[in-house]
Amino acid sequence: MKTIILNQRKERDELLSRPYLTRRKNQDTNLLLSSSLIKLITGPRRVGKSTQALLMLRRTNFAYLNFDSRPLLDAWDANLVMRMLDDVYPGYEYLLLDEVQNLDAWDLWVSELYRQGKNLVITGSNAKMLSSEMATVLTGKYLQVEMLPFSLEEFFDWNKIDLHKLHPEQQTDASVLTDDYLRYGGYPEVVASRQLARSYLDILFDSIVWKDVAKRHNVRNITDLNNLAMYLVSNFCNPLTANNLVEEIGFSSVNTAKKFMDYLHEPYLFYYLPRYDNKLKRMKKAPRKVYVVDNGFVAAKAFSLSDNLGRLLENQVFIELIRRGYDTEKSLFYYRSRNDKEVDFVLRKGSRIESLIQVCYDMSSPKTEKREVDGLAECAGELKCDHLVVVTNREERIIEKKGYKIQVVPIGKF
Repeated sequence: MKTIILNQRKERDELLSRPYLTRRKNQDTNLLLSSSLIKLITGPRRVGKSTQALLMLRRTNFAYLNFDSRPLLDAWDANLVMRMLDDVYPGYEYLLLDEVQNLDAWDLWVSELYRQGKNLVITGSNAKMLSSEMATVLTGKYLQVEMLPFSLEEFFDWNKIDLHKLHPEQQTDASVLTDDYLRYGGYPEVVASRQLARSYLDILFDSIVWKDVAKRHNVRNITDLNNLAMYLVSNFCNPLTANNLVEEIGFSSVNTAKKFMDYLHEPYLFYYLPRYDNKLKRMKKAPRKVYVVDNGFVAAKAFSLSDNLGRLLENQVFIELIRRGYDTEKSLFYYRSRNDKEVDFVLRKGSRIESLIQVCYDMSSPKTEKREVDGLAECAGELKCDHLVVVTNREERIIEKKGYKIQVVPIGKF
């Protein structure tokens, strides 16, 4: 066991020696570290959770356990591990547990460490397991930081351009970078090496489906699971129901379709956006729209003969709203009016509708503008909301329609 932990210390030190882009974040790192509560960093695989934890702790004396390690899991003995940590990291202040969900009954062990006064930083890649188990065994004992692939701002930071202070000579480069981001997304490995984007994301997507879903849930019918994942990534931004999936993919039952959809959400691969309705029962029955965590997966996996730039922009706006803390259970929806006009995003704060957001890649055509603006104004009337936004690729202006002032903003300013 000591050899395993010593090898992991070498791994930790090697990771700490690498140069990293400092991510933009909402939380104050010093404030997080000063708290005795468990620091829980969640998000999809390969978005930089471990890196964020290491950067957070790099100026402290901290111990490290990586549970994406078969030798550690096979030789697991909790008491022996804690003794060896004291030997390898004498007097450590913090304990970093990386991908801890791979350990059986991890939550009970973490709870015990917390009671012993250990200051813990935890990373994990499973939304449902972490949220449900942290909510039960560790209620009130943790602070959560959710990480996603690079935002557009961070992508520009990587390319050494300040998105919010563009010089005239940078406009062309900014347009090229924005289109590139829409197509290939913000996974850190891909940002650093664009020529590997498709092959890297193709392998990562399959790995998430097979390792984080099929293996974890002992899925026997892997063909149906894989077919569903491919169907969802090819139909991103479209509304669907479990009944649709039974017909389209040939599932044996609606329950199987629902179960597999939930499985694919757990590792943060897909999100499902409900249709807003005052009646909860009607909202539960309405089709949900599907979104994918990163646009690069669409380029790598979707069966499509066109660029789908409008949908790529919509997907990116959705992920940005998730990044800002909006929640598909409580504060983020789409809406259809009584005349079947749709608004892409309804933002709710408490019981009040805060904002309506429409996404349109190119609104230079008068016909397109009329369609988008009329739909937005009609939905605004029904939902009694006057903060209206249209996110476009490049356009910026104010449109006045039916007593509303509609802000048209480019994705870079949104």
